[in-house]
Amino acid sequence: MTAPTPLIAGNWKMNGLAASLDEAKAIAAGLAGAPARVALCPPAVLLHRMAEALAGSRVLVGGQDHRAEAAGAFTGDISAEMLADAGATLTILGHSERRAGHGETDATVAAKVGAALRAGLEPIVCVGETLEERKAGDALAVVTGQVRGSLPAELAGRPFSVAYEPVWAIGTGLTPTTPEIEEVHRAIRATLVGQFGEAGRAVPILYGGSVKPSNAAEILHVDEVGGALVGGASLKADDFLGIVRAL
Repeated sequence: MTAPTPLIAGNWKMNGLAASLDEAKAIAAGLAGAPARVALCPPAVLLHRMAEALAGSRVLVGGQDHRAEAAGAFTGDISAEMLADAGATLTILGHSERRAGHGETDATVAAKVGAALRAGLEPIVCVGETLEERKAGDALAVVTGQVRGSLPAELAGRPFSVAYEPVWAIGTGLTPTTPEIEEVHRAIRATLVGQFGEAGRAVPILYGGSVKPSNAAEILHVDEVGGALVGGASLKADDFLGIVRAL
């Protein structure tokens, strides 16, 4: 089976105003020859404008979260269908900032994955351990448990990716060693194959957590790393393109 096509996705989190679309356009303009799929996931209020600004480019546009329900009395929330209607083709789900800050469980994430599929969105499902869990030697058990619990059976045969983001590396400037990254990615791959058979070998496994141009080449060439989920460095075209070109 051929290796998965790499995916480099930028998670803008709660950052960006209308003027930030110039950075997105600069990213799109600089992708000639890049050997990866590239996506940007802006705040929901920018999503439609970004999708229009990048129409016809190589950049995919995605959301950062959505509810499992298609509609209802959920003030301030959005549905997968709303993201798709605004121009999204992907969605980030299960990010540690959602799991920790909003009490999302694996079951919650799995329900949202089902909603993404219902709306025709490609899920990027995040998993990762805390520093305490790593120090206790539980990193592999935690991460593989999240993979099994967050990926419903209906994903079989559908495009999706898994993003490994050690919680202690997100926005801290810290990163695991390359052997540590490889160990976790290999465990995720084995779990995916266990769940989805040989199709599990075609799922990109992204690394996330303080990815920047200075460390991207080293990380992206680790075995079983199939791309990156990039936070702060995706807000500036030069930085993000530096990561894309590191493949």
